[in-house]
Amino acid sequence: MRISYTFRNMESSDAIKNHASEKIAKVQKYIRSPLHAEFTFSTERHLHRVDLNLTGDGHQYAGHGQSEDMYTTIDQVVDKIDRQVRDTKATETDRRRHGGESLRHPED
Repeated sequence: MRISYTFRNMESSDAIKNHASEKIAKVQKYIRSPLHAEFTFSTERHLHRVDLNLTGDGHQYAGHGQSEDMYTTIDQVVDKIDRQVRDTKATETDRRRHGGESLRHPED
């Protein structure tokens, strides 16, 4: 897993990096191939913004969020990405199970 961090308008923080790494590691269990995550942390006035781009298993996922607390924002963004990854995996599993059949039931 490769993770890159970019800090804009704020100082780099190991605590923020560690928190983000721990959160993104939970998404790793849904993706087989090595993933690449790019975090961008920034502040504007009193708001903390996090942008996350994730690439893995041939898919790209993106999410962003902002709030008054950086850790809360990281949690929100990773939850968004987690939902996207799980939805994609569910769709792929459904396609494999049904072997390309239409998911709609034929009319009688």
